[in-house]
Amino acid sequence: MGPEELEVWSNHFEHHARHRRRIPRGLSDVLRADERQLIADSIATFQLGESSEGRTLLRAVEHFARRNEVPYVVRIFELLIREEQRHASLLRSFMQDHRIPLKKADWTDRVFRLIRRLAGLQLYLSVLTCAELIGKVYYRALESATDCRRLQVLCRAIVSDELAHIGFETQLLFRLRAGSAASLRALTQPAHWTFFAVTAAVVWFTHRSVLRRAGYSARSFLRSCLSEYAFYLELTAPDRGLQVSSWR
Repeated sequence: MGPEELEVWSNHFEHHARHRRRIPRGLSDVLRADERQLIADSIATFQLGESSEGRTLLRAVEHFARRNEVPYVVRIFELLIREEQRHASLLRSFMQDHRIPLKKADWTDRVFRLIRRLAGLQLYLSVLTCAELIGKVYYRALESATDCRRLQVLCRAIVSDELAHIGFETQLLFRLRAGSAASLRALTQPAHWTFFAVTAAVVWFTHRSVLRRAGYSARSFLRSCLSEYAFYLELTAPDRGLQVSSWR
């Protein structure tokens, strides 16, 4: 990822900051009692995960930007974090309208936040891409698990944003890995895959009621998540790792 590619991403996020996705008014907003009971705990957990202020991430990005003389990377991440917070706000509004309690804490969210604080930008992005890729599968499942039109459109809007987040984050992650020694990359990539698979298994266990309603079994959910991982982080990894441009 060179300066030209960063400029493309910067233009993308600036555009979406000026033209935020909105959920159309007048959509059917009926959530049946059985649907509410099914999704309440699950959607509250994901809403909490979208609510991060991103301070740890921004500190890591600022350090990276100073070291590589690419200050505009900080602005890209600021806008990306705002989009995540926008997702949290949209989910919160939906939950409040349907009297679904918000969560202040969840053990899975605490674990993710702890791991992200352990090291620099590369580890943070490794963890973040896991959450984004699995979240993409989850929100599509949530859309299928309900007949509430407002929630379906909300899920689609979130996935649309996440596609860009994943594209940018994985490109940057390959750039960071390309700067590592080959021996370190040989250890990092299998460790990332293992962490991803374990995380997907945890998501299945903690959200299986919603995922089953959407037609997933444990095996098919894990297969879907691993397919996302392979598409973004395996199939093109060698080329993307070797053809990275200089930042300067």
